[in-house]
Amino acid sequence: MSKHEAKQEWGTRVGVILAVAGSAVGLGNFLRFPGQAAANGGGAFMIPYFCALLLVGIPIGWAEWTMGRYGGRKGMHSAPTILGVFGGGGTFRYLGIIGVLIPLAVSFYYTYIEAWCLGYFWHYVTGGIGVDAAAPVAEQAASAGAFYNTFTGREANGVLTGGSLETFIFWAITFGINIWLVFRGISKGIEKFVSWAMPAMAVCALIVLVRVLTLGTPDPANPDQNVLNGLAYMWNPNFEALSNPQTWLAAAGQIFFSLSVGFGVIINYASYMKKKDDVVLSGLTASATNELFEVGFGGLITITASFVFLGTANMIGAVQGGTFGLGFTTLPVVFAHMGAFGNIVGAIWFFMLFLAAITSSISMYQPSLAFFQEALGWGRKQSTSLLVGICLVGSFLVMYYSRGGIFWSTIDDWVGTFLIFVLAMIQIIAFSWIFGIEKGWKEAHFGAQIRIPGFYKFIMKYVTPTYLLVVFIAFCWQNLGSWLKSVADEPLRQGAVGLILATALILVVCTFLGTKRWRAAGLDIDGKHAPND
Repeated sequence: MSKHEAKQEWGTRVGVILAVAGSAVGLGNFLRFPGQAAANGGGAFMIPYFCALLLVGIPIGWAEWTMGRYGGRKGMHSAPTILGVFGGGGTFRYLGIIGVLIPLAVSFYYTYIEAWCLGYFWHYVTGGIGVDAAAPVAEQAASAGAFYNTFTGREANGVLTGGSLETFIFWAITFGINIWLVFRGISKGIEKFVSWAMPAMAVCALIVLVRVLTLGTPDPANPDQNVLNGLAYMWNPNFEALSNPQTWLAAAGQIFFSLSVGFGVIINYASYMKKKDDVVLSGLTASATNELFEVGFGGLITITASFVFLGTANMIGAVQGGTFGLGFTTLPVVFAHMGAFGNIVGAIWFFMLFLAAITSSISMYQPSLAFFQEALGWGRKQSTSLLVGICLVGSFLVMYYSRGGIFWSTIDDWVGTFLIFVLAMIQIIAFSWIFGIEKGWKEAHFGAQIRIPGFYKFIMKYVTPTYLLVVFIAFCWQNLGSWLKSVADEPLRQGAVGLILATALILVVCTFLGTKRWRAAGLDIDGKHAPND
């Protein structure tokens, strides 16, 4: 459907599994998950978390893997074309634009945050961020917070005024790496990178985890702040917390962030699979890999280390200050308490975060690139140029309007949170109800090495959509009113919403032009015919 210089395809099944797992394993695993778990009762959070994983995350993931591979067999690689096929026409084709808008708009700020990780890594390699190990904890936290605010430009608009030139340089390096990898293609760029980045991440995580688990009781004055109690906080549930709807809502939301479902990435990545590649086992393996990094590494490292050095109250207080407060201001205090080895652990930690972020961010650029190629009939160079142009505008706005993180957090609220629920609902309805659960079930098992348990057919058709709807209604009830008011009251938020709408308009125009091209070429964009096997 586009002028590909060469057919794009994953080299190995392991490659696509690592790529999808890499798209899911990101900053949310190491920063957001520990924060959500700590704020929602520790062990109590894990019960609704695993319920959401089994009833929402994995079923939607299987649907996305199946839809992507099916679309790829018809020569389609973007959410608008693939959802148009599964939804039976133009309405779902235009709704599929959300599957391009989400990763594209999120990339505007995600790459900037990714640059923070690279910058922090550099500072720890060259001596740290200026946190005095001998100072009281309050002073250490203030020092870490001051560095964070200056480095990220939170104190004033403009990365070169509120932040620093080095922040911009780290962003330029990060953005360049992302575009270079995506331009090289699925196999030569993305697959080659994740094939070493994912194992490297695991090694880094293991090193930090071993150090954390051997901390013992570092402060004799607080004997209760030890590793065993830190682990107990995460795994011993307080069942009273389960009566709080917010715990269930937070758990479901974390699954979306965690697995990249409803994000528009899996459906694109799976479209480059070979026609008989297994999607059932691949989807399950990618999910399991993500959970290893999130629960096994992210939770055990961040929560345990924070508990040991800061205690329950200070840890929860840090979480209430925001997800990134835990990673960029609290953990540097923890590293300062580790003595001479602290800078080494800090460097390994932030290098791991950088790798996690970049395996996610490249997955955000690829869906847009594929869409521009399909819709406009352009080659990879032209499509990459358009992608770079849009991202430069979006990223510069995010960096310039950096005060308080208001601009980028607004994009995160509306695109990285609200629209993810919307796209997930659209996809599961298209797969289970319009395309049909029987046809979808058969397609999922085409070339499968294992079978999905039969009761999941009922779950995917009834339980998953209902679960999604209930969570979405509860989410809107709790947040929508305050979000709308904040947009009305804050010009920076209005500008962020304007950027989202402008980006969406570009995608709508591209879809309109693409639809005319596809119909003129006689392509089956409404899904009236099965692909040739």
